[in-house]
Amino acid sequence: MRRYLIILMMPCFVMLFGICCLAGCEGSRHHLKKVRLNEVAHSIFYAPQYVAIEKGYFEKEGIKLELTTGFGADKTATAVISGDADIAFMGPEATIYQFNQGNADYLINFAQLTQRAGNFVVSRKKEDSFKWEDLKGKKVIGGRPGGMPEMVFEYVLKKHGMNPQKDINLVQNIDFANTSGAFVSGEADYTVEFEPAATLIEEQGAGYVVASVGKESGYVPYTSYSVKKSYLKTHKELLEAFTR
Repeated sequence: MRRYLIILMMPCFVMLFGICCLAGCEGSRHHLKKVRLNEVAHSIFYAPQYVAIEKGYFEKEGIKLELTTGFGADKTATAVISGDADIAFMGPEATIYQFNQGNADYLINFAQLTQRAGNFVVSRKKEDSFKWEDLKGKKVIGGRPGGMPEMVFEYVLKKHGMNPQKDINLVQNIDFANTSGAFVSGEADYTVEFEPAATLIEEQGAGYVVASVGKESGYVPYTSYSVKKSYLKTHKELLEAFTR
C-alpha cells in the first residue's frame, strides 16, 4: 500500500519541485543589479558585447543590463556624467577631454573591448586598386573632430604623407548617425563608415568599400568601458563581474 501511495504522490513531488525551481529563478531575477550601459554606436564591430547579452552572461554575473545607444562619444560621455547611464562604452579619448575640463568626478577607463579601428573608407565609384593617396584633393565625410575614428583616420593620412586639413576637403559638420545618409544623397566623393552602414551603402548601389582604416592603422586602444571615479570606488565587485 505504501508503495502505491508513493507512486501516486510522485507527480505532486515533481510539480512542487518545478514550482520551487521557478520561484527560485524568479527570485534570482529580482535580485539582479540593474546596470545602464550607453554605447557609442550599435555595430557588428561590438559583437562580443551582444553575444554576452544574448547568451545571458551578464545575468549569470547578477547583472540586469539596460543598453542604449548614444550615437557619438560626446553624447555617451554626457549620459554617464549627467547620471542617465552608469557605464559608457566609447573611445577612450572622451575620458581625457572631460578630465582636462576639470571635472572632479571624472571618467575612468576600466576595460577595453576593441583594439583596431572598425571603420571603412567608402568610395562613390568602384576602385579595385585604391591607394590612400587617391583621397588627396577629394571631398571626404570624416568624423567628429577629436573623436577616435577621426583621429585614427587622420593618423593614416599622415602615414601616407598627407596633411588632413590641407590636402583633403574634410566634411566634419554632419552628425555621426547621418553620415551614410548624406553620402547616399550625393554629399562628398568618399565617406568613412562603420558597419552595417558601409555594407548598406554597397547594397543600395551608392558606393563601394575600398579600404579598412583598422588594417592600415594597426593596434590602438579603440573602444573602452568607463565610469565615474565615484562609481568605480563604490561598485568595484560589480564592475569586475561586468568585465568577466
